[in-house]
Amino acid sequence: MPRTQGGAGDGTATGDSALLSIGAVLGQLQDEFPEVTISKIRFLEAEGLVEPQRTPSGYRKFAARDVERLAYVLRVQRDHYLPLRVIREHLDALDRGEHVPLPAPAEPRDGHDLLTDGGIEPETPAELRIGRAELLAATGADGEELDQWESYGLVEAGRDGGYDAETVNIGRLIVDLGRFGLEPRHLRAVKAAADREAGLVEQVVAPLRLHRNPQTRTHAEVTARELAALSVRLHAAMVQSALRVKLL
Repeated sequence: MPRTQGGAGDGTATGDSALLSIGAVLGQLQDEFPEVTISKIRFLEAEGLVEPQRTPSGYRKFAARDVERLAYVLRVQRDHYLPLRVIREHLDALDRGEHVPLPAPAEPRDGHDLLTDGGIEPETPAELRIGRAELLAATGADGEELDQWESYGLVEAGRDGGYDAETVNIGRLIVDLGRFGLEPRHLRAVKAAADREAGLVEQVVAPLRLHRNPQTRTHAEVTARELAALSVRLHAAMVQSALRVKLL
């Protein structure tokens, strides 16, 4: 692909023979993208946007072209808020030698409107509030069941007495699990684990939210959602792995 413009695209290596570790790549990219992390680079690799070489022992080794691709992805995310699906199409076109026009730089948007890199996309605006009756109708639960959910901390009404859109998803999942005999009291461990994972995500993004650059602060919400998506995937993989072990 054509050489990208900006600090991360310059001086990364003199040729593809000069391979960099993921730590060295991070150092190069942070000149232009102070919010980037090793987890972010690994995430972009997992999404197929960059394919570093691997040593026989499994360590990643990045060529200059890989660093340029990463810089391109981070730059169009930051400046244009393009979703990874579109960025992947751009990279494919650049690999074919095609010219890819970019939209005008976008104004920072609310974090809930940003498209994540394979993260969790809310189905409805996060600021949407619904009442108790609407929540019961959407989940098929009754008032007593909702009281149980709240007593075990699985869902919580806001100060206005309303519920956010994500509570509908939670409620539906609780109902589905109930069909298998899992009661709200059984799900307290799930809630506790979710709270711990949210705490870990907050540790990572808290410095970004305090950054002087407003775009970096906005990007903190994207990063939080990326980490949440990775956490969900890790949790699911570990549950599947644990079940396989028990079945052996």
